[in-house]
Amino acid sequence: MNVDLLRGNADARSRPMGPSSAMSTALTKEQLIRKVGVAATSGNMNAGLRLLSDYVGATHFLLARYDLVQEQGLDFVVTSNWPFDLVRRVETELASAYSRTTELEKCLSLLKSRFALLPDDADVPDGISRQYCSLTFSVGRTRLSLMLLYAEDFVLSPERLREVGLLTGYCVSLSTSKGQKTDREFELTERELECLFWIAEGKTSDEIATILGISRNTINNYITSVMRKTATKTRSEAIAYAVRNNLV
Repeated sequence: MNVDLLRGNADARSRPMGPSSAMSTALTKEQLIRKVGVAATSGNMNAGLRLLSDYVGATHFLLARYDLVQEQGLDFVVTSNWPFDLVRRVETELASAYSRTTELEKCLSLLKSRFALLPDDADVPDGISRQYCSLTFSVGRTRLSLMLLYAEDFVLSPERLREVGLLTGYCVSLSTSKGQKTDREFELTERELECLFWIAEGKTSDEIATILGISRNTINNYITSVMRKTATKTRSEAIAYAVRNNLV
């Protein structure tokens, strides 16, 4: 799990709970893009998402690897200032919703704001609506979801939500390219990277074998080689390692 989750929680405790700060409201779109770019290239994605949340009027953000929500634990979280216990509580709901969504529905939902309710027993901060908004988008081959909490009785702007979705993708792509490892102790082959990508997409060995046109045993050998090189014991650990090191 990204350390930004813990840093974000500390920031959230010290921030006012208004729908947006006066500074962010006064920013022009050009100023916002410039500030987000500076935050992302300096490696502070959390600051970039705070700017974008303020711009749209949200109080809390959670950026997740949408294709990893079925994994155990919180490795799907990229960065967040949601209360930690709330993230834990909605983890299973997010995984369940993802598993019920078809691939076509996932594609059609890109950059479209969707609203859902948090579980009745979830502990929501005072003054925050139980309804949250989510936006999915892709950066390269990675599908992500930005989930926003906002104040009760506050209406989010559809136009600004779309802009925030686009700018979040911009922020992530800048942060990813800045943080990419250039000097690894090992090199994965093109086939190994292909297998790693497809297991990150949730495909089985048989499905990958069909996609790549090679045998299931060969696929398993590639995956075993990936886990040996990355010092991981399971496919889930290999995927989490790949995410942390920008391999997929």
